[in-house]
Amino acid sequence: MTLPLVVGVDGSDGSLLAIDWAVDLATSGRLPLRLVHASLWERYEGALPTLSRERSSEQVLAEHIVASAAERVRRHNPDLEVSTETVAAEAVSTLLDEARNATAVITGSRGRGALKGTLLGSVSLAVAARADCPVIVVRGDKAALAGSHERILLGAGDLDTCREAVAYAFREAEVRGCELDVVRAWRCPAREAADHSAPSEDPEHQHEKEAAALIENLVADASAAHPDVRLRRTTAEGAARKVLVHRSAAADLVVVGARRRSGHFGFQLGRVSHTLLHHAACPVAVVPNRA
Repeated sequence: MTLPLVVGVDGSDGSLLAIDWAVDLATSGRLPLRLVHASLWERYEGALPTLSRERSSEQVLAEHIVASAAERVRRHNPDLEVSTETVAAEAVSTLLDEARNATAVITGSRGRGALKGTLLGSVSLAVAARADCPVIVVRGDKAALAGSHERILLGAGDLDTCREAVAYAFREAEVRGCELDVVRAWRCPAREAADHSAPSEDPEHQHEKEAAALIENLVADASAAHPDVRLRRTTAEGAARKVLVHRSAAADLVVVGARRRSGHFGFQLGRVSHTLLHHAACPVAVVPNRA
C-alpha cells in the first residue's frame, strides 16, 4: 500500500501554496494526495450563514474549504488520485494522527490563525516538531517553489540525528533528477586558534577535515544505493543555522534531521531546524530519526 502525501488545508494563502507544491511532489513521486481540514469550527469568525437544518454554517465553511482545495488539485493534475477529510478537531492533533500513515505531511508556513507578522504558524511548527513522518513546510520565493534551482540542500548533522534525512534527501534528488548539496558547517573556537602549543596543522584546517570526513561517512551507503544522484560535498565555516539559511536561497528544498525520543511529548526540534522553519528561502523538510 502506497502511503499518501497529507496536506493540511485551511483556505489560507499559505495553504494554497502548499497544495500547489504538493501536487508537483505527488506527480513526480506517483503518490496519492490526501487533503485534510481540521479545526474547532465554532472558533471561526465570519462563518457563512446556516444553509440547512442538518449542517451548521461552520461545517459548510469547512466543507467548502476542502472542496475548493480538491478542485484546485484537479485543475493542476486531473489524473492525480485525491482524497479529502474534514475533521471537527484540533488541527495539530489531527495532523499528528495523519502522520502515522503518511509518506509526508505538508503544510503552509502560515495558516488562517497565524498572527500578523509572525514568521511561522503554530500548527506548522508543532507538527514539524512532533510528527512520526517527514514534515514539509512550504515557504520561499517563486524560483524555489517552482523547482528552478534544481538543487536539494541537506544539512549534515550527526548520524543519530539525520540518518533518515540522508535517505530521504537522496530519494528526492533521484526522483527530481537534481543535484544534492550535502553541507556540514564547522567552527574553530577562538581559544584553539590562539593556542600556539597545538599540533603543527592549523586548527581551522583540522576542523574542516573532520567536517569533510563526517560527510563521507554520512553519505557512503546512500550514495552507493543511488549512484545516479549528482552529489556535491560542501564544508563551510560558521554556525550551521546561518550557513544553511544562506545556502537555501539557491535550493528548491532543504532537508534536516530531527531526533525523536520515545516517551517525550514536547517539541523535538533543534536550533538549526527551528531557524530554517522560520527563515529559509525554500521549502523545509524535517525528517524524524527515531532514537
